[in-house]
Amino acid sequence: MPTTSIKELLEQLSLVKDNIEKEVELKRKEFDYQIHKRKVKFEMSLRRTHRKLKKGPISYILNADPLFIITAPIIYILIVPLLILDLFIFLYKIICFPVYKMKAINRRDYVVIDRHKLAYLNIFEKFNCVYCGYANGLLSYAGEIASATEQFWCPIKHSRRVKNPNYRYWNFIDYADADSYVCDLESHRNKVRK
Repeated sequence: MPTTSIKELLEQLSLVKDNIEKEVELKRKEFDYQIHKRKVKFEMSLRRTHRKLKKGPISYILNADPLFIITAPIIYILIVPLLILDLFIFLYKIICFPVYKMKAINRRDYVVIDRHKLAYLNIFEKFNCVYCGYANGLLSYAGEIASATEQFWCPIKHSRRVKNPNYRYWNFIDYADADSYVCDLESHRNKVRK
């Protein structure tokens, strides 16, 4: 189990994240839109203002850096492995999670595609936003599935520093602590079970 100081730091981190989310929520209110059943509703005056700021698609292409246009297919070809990843995560979750009695992780909490509804974006920008929302959301979702699986099967910290580990990692068992592994593995599993 983590030492008291690590637990305290994790509590502080949680408070900081909560405060950041509160500030983001205040910003959302500043722009005067509402969310009803996962759908965004803008005031008509704000939509008109957004439309005035939109750059036309032809102007957008003509003013784009030619290297951006040339390299775009490389970005978009990644849709193939992303779709395959999405399929395999789906299969893994519906087959393995029930066997391990793990809590459901909802894909829709991670894959959020809504920026294409912004009136100040042209068709190319909207397409880019859909793609990025899907790709980053899917990778975040895959990370959540992987971190829950890691907590279930091998909740042990690594011997060396890991850059940007998942949020569960800090509660994992210390690398060389064999006694804790033997004694605490089941409690780690129970945290991701139903």
